[in-house]
Amino acid sequence: MAKLKHLVSCAANRLQQASGLDLNEARIEIRALMQHSLGDVDHAWLIAHGDEAVTDALRARFESLLARRIEGEPVAHILGRREFYGRDFIVTPDTLIPRSDTETLVEAALDRIPVGQTCEILDMGTGTGAIGITLALERPQAKVTIVDYSEAALAIARENARQLSAHNVTALRSDWFSALGGRCFDLIVSNPPYIEAADPHLQQGDLRFEPIAALASGADGLDDIRILSAQAADHLITNGWLMLEHGYQQGAAVRSLLQQHGFANIGTATDLAGHERVTLGQLA
Repeated sequence: MAKLKHLVSCAANRLQQASGLDLNEARIEIRALMQHSLGDVDHAWLIAHGDEAVTDALRARFESLLARRIEGEPVAHILGRREFYGRDFIVTPDTLIPRSDTETLVEAALDRIPVGQTCEILDMGTGTGAIGITLALERPQAKVTIVDYSEAALAIARENARQLSAHNVTALRSDWFSALGGRCFDLIVSNPPYIEAADPHLQQGDLRFEPIAALASGADGLDDIRILSAQAADHLITNGWLMLEHGYQQGAAVRSLLQQHGFANIGTATDLAGHERVTLGQLA
């Protein structure tokens, strides 16, 4: 009978060959699938029990999950969750899968949110709620409003806020700013759709399983960023900040848009790979 560690190793090679993933990435995904098959044990448990024999029942559960991943289904959908900023968030096909690049946006926002002082934050197009809920938990004195047009996504965001005890979060259905009236905020953050509508990557990898409305935004990918940059000033206090995540080649275009709409102190933060990822500006 095969040992647990051998099954994990062989499965990682199978996934790497089938998907083209880097072998290290394949190993991380396989460990996550196996831990889930075992009842959501942690990584330390998996290592400590690597020499144990694999039962037929465990093999069947694991092979079922592996087959789904080899077919292309994202691990986050298989497991129903994704870690973001050290916390687990519920994920479904109704939401964008939180990605580590977006932690750049969180870090930029935290740098400009005073510790221990009250402030109002708006997270536009919240999806799972990962950005707004994270900011609410890291800055518990803040009042955070999370907004999405999709009621299905908002249901997931509300449940994530409940499970993570983010009591300073309010969820609101809105088509961008349409339901906010005259409300103003100290900080507006957004990871809006920014992929070009004809980009072939939309038909590849995990993107095939995510809502297209949360990914693509017009011929150049900037349609929603244009809306946000044009309308944000009406919902910011003086000296308030607008922060937008965007594609790695869009930094110059987003900086230009913020400049056109009267923002000052415009800058761009890079992600861990060194790519321009978040552009921000302050309302003068």
